[in-house]
Amino acid sequence: MHKIAILDDFQNTSLKFGNWNGLREHAEIDVFTDHIDDEAELIERLRPYDILCVMRERTRFTRNVLSKLENLKLLASTGPWNAAIDIEAADELGITVCATASSLTAAAEHTWALILAAARHIPSEAASFREGGWQVSVGRDLNGKTIGLLGLGYSGSVTARVAQAFGMKTIAWSQNMTPEAAAKHGATYVTKEELLARSDILSIHVRLSERTRDLIGAAELATMKPNALLVNTARGPIVNERALIDALQRGQIAGAALDVYDMEPLPAGHPLRSMSNVIATSHIGYVTEDSYAIYYGESVENIRAWIEGKPIRVITADKREIGYEHAVGV
Repeated sequence: MHKIAILDDFQNTSLKFGNWNGLREHAEIDVFTDHIDDEAELIERLRPYDILCVMRERTRFTRNVLSKLENLKLLASTGPWNAAIDIEAADELGITVCATASSLTAAAEHTWALILAAARHIPSEAASFREGGWQVSVGRDLNGKTIGLLGLGYSGSVTARVAQAFGMKTIAWSQNMTPEAAAKHGATYVTKEELLARSDILSIHVRLSERTRDLIGAAELATMKPNALLVNTARGPIVNERALIDALQRGQIAGAALDVYDMEPLPAGHPLRSMSNVIATSHIGYVTEDSYAIYYGESVENIRAWIEGKPIRVITADKREIGYEHAVGV
């Protein structure tokens, strides 16, 4: 019998998605709803397991952690890549890391939930209403305003379509973008400097890599409009956190709407949790029923295929899905 651990199931819903019962003839399944940051504690918990199902990048699997998990043979990761796993170390240690598909729209929908909440001050208005109050703020219109998209991949392109439905001017830039690529999504290609200077709303939609880490820092924030809103539903470290907090505290930009952070879960006393010009959620852009059905459903099928020695979709050392590899789990 195999031993499977499902990690970081914060909502305790993993077993509702995917045919986990179909695996019980082959494996014992344990679900953990808490999160462990400490490596020694994490290693001690996971030592008995040969299969781990991990949700996105909630837990880091460093070379040290992987090397201490002598029984581990399969890391079933949700999503098409996972920057929190040392893939090179996994390869060297003979640990297979497999992937799933991902929702193409969930993050973009949450981007708009944050934009609308910030533009119309929904949290403060809802709080006032609940407490017996009435109108306490003046919202901003989106029609005619300019949204700047840092990246036009599947999330950025969906965000662009919604912006155009609101009658917004859509401009875009990324390190690899061309005017032709932007035009395909109804956006105007601009330079990075123009993107920052012209955007009423700047929304982040690039992957985290060494090239994009700290892509928005103090110098970039200083060139933005004082009434601009920064939205990040991609990855926290793309925006330098210290520079962002400083800009928000000094009123250099009007506000931020955030779903991602340098450290997750974000510590309880972190400044971003209490700033009046920040609307924030706990990295829930991908936390939807349809997303979980994909993530856990395909993870179950990957685990089943691995156990049966059938081909599975793997993540390679560049952390990108490249297709299928024959499994060796028999």
